[in-house]
Amino acid sequence: MRPKRLDGKSGCAVELTLSVIGGVWKPLILFHLLGGKKRFMELTRLIPSATQRMLTLQLRELEADGLVARHVFAEVPPRVEYEASALCRTLAPVMLSLREWGQRYRVEHQHLPPFEPQCGEGYDHRSREHAKAHATVGQ
Repeated sequence: MRPKRLDGKSGCAVELTLSVIGGVWKPLILFHLLGGKKRFMELTRLIPSATQRMLTLQLRELEADGLVARHVFAEVPPRVEYEASALCRTLAPVMLSLREWGQRYRVEHQHLPPFEPQCGEGYDHRSREHAKAHATVGQ
């Protein structure tokens, strides 16, 4: 973990959590990886408004914080896959709750139609029980 995160200004665990998973791109990256392993170009297609440089930086931070595992295969051309770590999978219920809250907010307060089901495709409410069952760190 990067040391700057250990010294929060508020002394609140919410601040620490948001410093690790907060921002525009990290939650989206994590949500897509909760659905299974992805290659870099898959992530760029799933999150088209993020630049490749920004995705690279965010993936590096998530890897440094232990949320993403990076696998490099010794092939020509080299192949790299990213996947959610066991620690990341403990966030699954939180991420699902955020998605559900955002969907309700969009419909009830912005009076817009629901989002198309692409956020976290491959990872839905039926996976919540699976995530809770496997959401132990260090086992």
